[in-house]
Amino acid sequence: MQVTNDQGEVLAGAAARSFGDWLLLDTLWVSEALRGQDIGSKVLAEIEAMGLARGCTKCLLDTLNFQAKPFYEQRGYQVQWVQEGYPKTGCKYFMIKQLSE
Repeated sequence: MQVTNDQGEVLAGAAARSFGDWLLLDTLWVSEALRGQDIGSKVLAEIEAMGLARGCTKCLLDTLNFQAKPFYEQRGYQVQWVQEGYPKTGCKYFMIKQLSE
């Protein structure tokens, strides 16, 4: 899904797919100029709702330590596994959220 302005410019978006009862969030992006305006939260909520409509009960994503880990934690995601040394000196966090029972 994507969010565009009246001129058709992409301002935010997300890509996800379902696999069994899992929603796999591949990408969530918000234009740097619009960050901090709750757009990312709305896009994430919409993607989660799409997953629920497909029968998904859980969502899985990954993020790097310099990216959006606190954003996802504030929205109910929990770290399940940390890949140390990725890429080289950082960490990659695999996070999940229970969408429904």
